[in-house]
Amino acid sequence: MNVEHDTLSLGEFEFDSGETIPDLEITYEAYGEFDGDNAVLVCHALTGSAHVAGRDRVDSADQARAWWDDIVGPGKAIDTTEYYVVCANVPGSCYGSTGPKSEHPETGEPYGTDFPPVTVGDWTEAQRALLDELGIPHLHAVVGGSVGGMNVIEWAKRHPDHVDRIVPIAAAARLDTQCLALDAIARRAITTDPNWNQGHYYDGDPPSDGLALARQLGHVMYLSKASMERRFGRRAAGRDAVRTFPTDAAGAFFPYRDVESYLDYNAEKFTERFDANSYLYLTRAMDNYDLAAGFESDADALAAFDGEALVMSFTADWHFTTQQAEALADSLRDADANVAHHVIDSDHGHDAFLVEPDNVGPPLSDFLDSGVAGKAVTDSVVEDSQESDFAPVHNSLFSR
Repeated sequence: MNVEHDTLSLGEFEFDSGETIPDLEITYEAYGEFDGDNAVLVCHALTGSAHVAGRDRVDSADQARAWWDDIVGPGKAIDTTEYYVVCANVPGSCYGSTGPKSEHPETGEPYGTDFPPVTVGDWTEAQRALLDELGIPHLHAVVGGSVGGMNVIEWAKRHPDHVDRIVPIAAAARLDTQCLALDAIARRAITTDPNWNQGHYYDGDPPSDGLALARQLGHVMYLSKASMERRFGRRAAGRDAVRTFPTDAAGAFFPYRDVESYLDYNAEKFTERFDANSYLYLTRAMDNYDLAAGFESDADALAAFDGEALVMSFTADWHFTTQQAEALADSLRDADANVAHHVIDSDHGHDAFLVEPDNVGPPLSDFLDSGVAGKAVTDSVVEDSQESDFAPVHNSLFSR
């Protein structure tokens, strides 16, 4: 598989806030060969990177493993022998693109919290500028999960003439109140860590404890009750498990549970690779996102998009629910776009879009190849219900 890994300078960049920086650098990876009509942009999730494929390449500065290697690659759902696939690390992140950790060219010091606030719209405009530099005027499709799915939707809103197909997966037009509340607690865990120092901690110890707690909240949000029960239950951790966080004296009497050990281990590994300020910036971008901003409604925001859409959701995902996905699909229908909503019966929770390639891959592949005219993709309509699990009530041809 032909792979490009590079960082491009886009020059001065103005953010939605009105603030500018003298030079925005974007790190990207690209796979396959561009033939003029086959470009697919993949948008990563909150703490993802441009390293979307090529799990055997562990030399990447981004992550030890590619985050969607089961979906992107030769012969896979997003087939790099057929499509030219681009994934760009978003502004505000810490995986190569300019963000709070980057050096301010005028001061020689890290930006810290002097970096401008970022929005999902800023990510979209940075991606458009990157594609212009790469000589890609038009996209066959934009695909992404979670907040990357919001990024996908923003492409249909801001650049409807530049993309034929969109695939928002496990995403919605905006976060609900419960998720906003949990994200607020996560950010407070970081900003109340004594090492945070108003975001200027780069010459000292980082706020690792606060970032670890924030990540633990995120992990709980990404899993479902059923998946946590199946994976951990109430079991005590193994004898070799060591508590990462201090405990109270009475706590030593009680078992250190397997689920605690899992959260502690993954949080510790996360703090070794991610920047606390970036976590603050990116979660605020996600929380702030509202498809209808500047318009009368979601449908009005999408009115100029006349392409095709595949919305995908998962029955046990309470971060972005199937009802929210259906509302997004309805807005696309109201905007007169060709749209299918494919509901996957899964108990993995929000992480399903990352860990269930056998369920995500086939409908995605069919849609990229044939659009909503492809009969292998179903439009699964979800009715309102008080139950936690939802089953498609019918499979039909696509609605417009």
